[in-house]
Amino acid sequence: MGTRAPVVDHGPRVGTRVALTFDADMTDGMLANLRGGKVRSYANLRILELLEREQVPATFFLTGKWVQRYPEVTRRIAGNPRFEVANHTYGHAAFTADCYDLPRLPVDELAADVAKTFEVIAPYGGRQTRYFRFPGLCHDAAALDALAPLGVTVVDGDVVSGDPFAKAWRPLVRAVLDHVRPGSVVIMHVTEANAAMTDEALPHILAGLRERGLTPAPLSEVLAGA
Repeated sequence: MGTRAPVVDHGPRVGTRVALTFDADMTDGMLANLRGGKVRSYANLRILELLEREQVPATFFLTGKWVQRYPEVTRRIAGNPRFEVANHTYGHAAFTADCYDLPRLPVDELAADVAKTFEVIAPYGGRQTRYFRFPGLCHDAAALDALAPLGVTVVDGDVVSGDPFAKAWRPLVRAVLDHVRPGSVVIMHVTEANAAMTDEALPHILAGLRERGLTPAPLSEVLAGA
């Protein structure tokens, strides 16, 4: 095993497959918002319902705290053979300095944070992977070195929807369809209160992919070029 976790942005630029990925963030502040009634939900079930109804494969990058807050939704995701599960840290803290004002974890705690998240996810079964995504896509050499012993592959992505805190759905559709190509990894969020337009944009994104002859597939298949 090398001394630095590998980073990928997309799969081979061949064929027709693309990966739809959905991050499930959860911080202590978000948990406080739920407890205090400031927000209703950080689990967008309309996204799941659409993907299930249309039988669309997708990959979910879950934080440990989101899994613990939404065990039934996690079970639903893991129970779908078209869905893959990946790691998005335990509490969505930053792994580098200056990362969207997120609180930063010390370097010597990074590996333990990711390992703990795998442990939280493991009991749910399903199509679990060793894929990992950094909060905010923020990483440096020290963070990649710290995660090397875990055998993870860091997945950034080459198509950023811009859905966090978006006020309208049309810009999300354009952001995806203007940049998607064979092998692309599309980044979206399933955190309803923080990404309220994603479920409205998704049907149009799926229609646009069909028009372009592109087919959603599990992340593992896209990265392998299967």
